[in-house]
Amino acid sequence: MKIEIVDAKSPKRGSLVLVVGEGRQLGAFGQRIDKATGGALGKAMAASGRFTGARGQWLDVLAPGAGLSRILLAGLGKPAEVKAAAYEALAGDAVKRLAVSGETDLAIAAEVLKGTVLPAAEAAARAAFGARLGGYRFDKYRTKVKDKDKPSLKVVAVLSEAAAAAKKLHAPLDRLAAGVELTRNLVTEPANVIYPESLAAECRKLTKLGVKVEVFGEREMKRLGMGALLGVGQGSARESQLVVMQWNGGKKGAKPVSFVGKGVCFDTGGISIKPAAGMEEMKWDMGGAGAVIGAMAALAGRKAKANVVGVVALVENMPSGTAQRPGDVVTSMSGQTIEVLNTDAEGRLILCDAMWYTQQRFKPQAMVDLATLTGAIIIALGHEHAGLFSNNDKLSEQLTAAGKAEDEQLWRLPLSDAYDAGLNSPIADMQNIAGPGFGAGSITAAQFLQRFVVEKTPWAHLDIAGTAWSKKDKATVPKGATGFGVRLLNRLVADHYEDR
Repeated sequence: MKIEIVDAKSPKRGSLVLVVGEGRQLGAFGQRIDKATGGALGKAMAASGRFTGARGQWLDVLAPGAGLSRILLAGLGKPAEVKAAAYEALAGDAVKRLAVSGETDLAIAAEVLKGTVLPAAEAAARAAFGARLGGYRFDKYRTKVKDKDKPSLKVVAVLSEAAAAAKKLHAPLDRLAAGVELTRNLVTEPANVIYPESLAAECRKLTKLGVKVEVFGEREMKRLGMGALLGVGQGSARESQLVVMQWNGGKKGAKPVSFVGKGVCFDTGGISIKPAAGMEEMKWDMGGAGAVIGAMAALAGRKAKANVVGVVALVENMPSGTAQRPGDVVTSMSGQTIEVLNTDAEGRLILCDAMWYTQQRFKPQAMVDLATLTGAIIIALGHEHAGLFSNNDKLSEQLTAAGKAEDEQLWRLPLSDAYDAGLNSPIADMQNIAGPGFGAGSITAAQFLQRFVVEKTPWAHLDIAGTAWSKKDKATVPKGATGFGVRLLNRLVADHYEDR
């Protein structure tokens, strides 16, 4: 599907989307189309009764004339309250509505209504961005798709009075969309296709964008003392990997911002095995790593003026004769020992070594880890917010603001010594889960990770277990892998870590 931004001219074929403000307010372009159709649009709105132009409302006007097959009226709500995200959602929704309709051409008039405080160029750029995100499909393994279910849209043209400026604004957004798509693809792939070595190979492809990529195997990690990470993967026939990605787009020698991702390519739970029902979904337990990889692709693709390091720990957690047992004690890269009471609390074990390595080597000015870490975060926050834990108020506020701007919402939860006490082990420096009846599973998991944060490093942990995968479609987010985290990290860098 080709997406382009063009001058605002009346299309001669296909379908057209027009924006409508609350109170059935058409913009100047929409009014011209209404006049060209003999007032068909105004009549249709009046006849509908309930269509008022409220945000999220749609009204289809079939065969209105002017050579078009249909006109779709899309409600934006009160113009003064319209933000860029509304144009993303509108365009994404429009593409979803017509994706398999048989229509080949779609035009979206991304005009700004009177009273809207949003540049016309940004509205159009965001509409094109939303159209690409909304048009995402993963059909790689489908061999028998019926004609009625095949995508028919070939061209989506975003019409704008500021097309030239919109194209410039859209260029970095298009690279961001590519990063989101990469993450969605990686997380969607089955575990027989994406496993530690093959995911590391996907990371190597980022060298084409100028990212420096290093891959460490088990021999190198053993030399580094990563006993916690290696213990998780020792039951798998697949070799564990640690991938380091560097994008050096900022000032030479400036400390980077670092992102660390959990990459459990398949999680059976190990010897503490999970129930069979739903285990197929554990292919997406590498969603944190996927988000870091997609973010690095987006930042490099748009040539971000920042130094960024992405580190992903890649393992499979499998039961076998060589698998880690409950009760084993492992030594992390930091030298701290861990009693493994539950082998299904494995994400924190691979993250602790990856985080320690990142800090020791790169001395980052900030570190953010992303992980599908706990089912408890879904109990607490559902699927609307990811959990945020941090030792630094400033970084926490920056992440929260970035999440609101990109509709990747975060909710901060507490850290304290009272929760940390539950991790004390009778035979080692710590245990990997809190004792019976302690509760607060997401918090104690974050407390575990905090034990591997160098005191002065601003750090945040994002538990994305409830947001990396979705059971329902949204305008710009598909059912399945969401790509959550890519937009958030990109916005964090853009707003706070790029050279000005």
